[in-house]
Amino acid sequence: MSNVLAATEITGSLSSIGYGLAAIGPGVGVGIIFGNGTQALARQPEAAGLIRANQILGFAFCEALALIGLVMPFVY
Repeated sequence: MSNVLAATEITGSLSSIGYGLAAIGPGVGVGIIFGNGTQALARQPEAAGLIRANQILGFAFCEALALIGLVMPFVY
């Protein structure tokens, strides 16, 4: 009986919990991008322009996924 009561007491949107869990992926992705970019800059400083351009592009793609996940609960 207590399980039924606990389930009925949940108020609010579960989509916000889903977005919080979904935001872990882009967070890890951004960490990997900048961590590996820092290592690449340390190994080949002469390629800094190309490495930074690729870092920014990868960061933009990861953040776009996070923003899409933020908007989706409002669409449905």
